Amino acid sequence: MKMIENILLVEDEKEIARILVDHLRKEGFFVTWASTGKEGWEDFKQGDYSLVLVDLMLPEMDGFSLCEKIRLESNVPMFIISARQEDESKIRGLNLGADDYLTKPFSLVELTARIRSHLRRYRRYLQEDGSTARTTYEQGLSIDFEKKVAYLHGEPLLLTSKELDLLLLFAKNPYVTFTKAELYEHIWQLDDIDGNNTVTVHVKGLRTKLQDQTRASKFIQTIWGVGYRFIGEVVL
Repeated sequence: MKMIENILLVEDEKEIARILVDHLRKEGFFVTWASTGKEGWEDFKQGDYSLVLVDLMLPEMDGFSLCEKIRLESNVPMFIISARQEDESKIRGLNLGADDYLTKPFSLVELTARIRSHLRRYRRYLQEDGSTARTTYEQGLSIDFEKKVAYLHGEPLLLTSKELDLLLLFAKNPYVTFTKAELYEHIWQLDDIDGNNTVTVHVKGLRTKLQDQTRASKFIQTIWGVGYRFIGEVVL
């Protein structure tokens, strides 16, 4: 049975969105449409998508921010579709992890061809990668990224939803330093508030459950005055 690819479209112009949704569905894709950046981010977190199409000029959260958030979570193919033609926007979007950039107006035939090309490439990547969803680290930690479960010395870790979200974000981006503001905006999807200790409290709780010491970190390292980063060493 042929698998139906699921595409997330984030576009605030209703007429353009309607045309794209109708066309892609006729081409055999399942399409979810979000009209704001925040709605697109929420849909992405809740769904399982084969490819994402993102406009840049979005309400609530712009396309650049959405691309950055998605790329921290996933390697899914991601297109920017925008009326902005300047090279600066294209370069910035591609540097944030977008795989392609189409300037409006564009041909629907060309869009479909590019989508199918990137999907073929992505499927080959997944097959050739050959890695399992579960990754094991030194010091007894293992994480099943597909099932979203973490284990310490073989026993499931009883993490809160936010602690688990933090651990998955850290582990997917090893040695990347996140500020507290970035973590708060990414995990809680709210603007950072000066003096907010929410991130500190949750990281402390996560470290306690990981049996991780602040001054002799095995997994989550504090970068003083900046934030935190994941330093777990993968067992090869």
